[in-house]
Amino acid sequence: MIATLVRLAPEFLRFGVVGLAGFAVDTVVLYAALALGAGPYLGRVPSYLAAATTTFLLNRVWTFRHRRGAAPAHRQWLAFLVLNLLGFALNYGTYAVLVAFVPLVAAHPVIGVFAGALAGMTSNFLLSRRLVFRPDAEPAS
Repeated sequence: MIATLVRLAPEFLRFGVVGLAGFAVDTVVLYAALALGAGPYLGRVPSYLAAATTTFLLNRVWTFRHRRGAAPAHRQWLAFLVLNLLGFALNYGTYAVLVAFVPLVAAHPVIGVFAGALAGMTSNFLLSRRLVFRPDAEPAS
């Protein structure tokens, strides 16, 4: 168990760094959407999609570069988005609850974005590593 954790630590660290980049994209797009009148809930839709696409690309070329497998990038991207819906549910659920019930977060949504990102990170890492970026992944016929 400890050996597995030690072996996964560099990947998880890179995944976390990529997550910070995704957090930045998420925040910038959310605030742009808010400025355009989208509101704090609807604004998370484009911000999440932008962040998820950014993190997919960075994870593909850096975090899991040795695990990309044979699947085409567009199929991996789609699998990444679909499989990370659990992480998104944890992310968005945490964000929504905090915005709804914590006045400080409602006034500063970036706090909710950060808390949501932390909530979804572990499930996203495990799903991405096991099901999206598999060394033995083969393209579907």
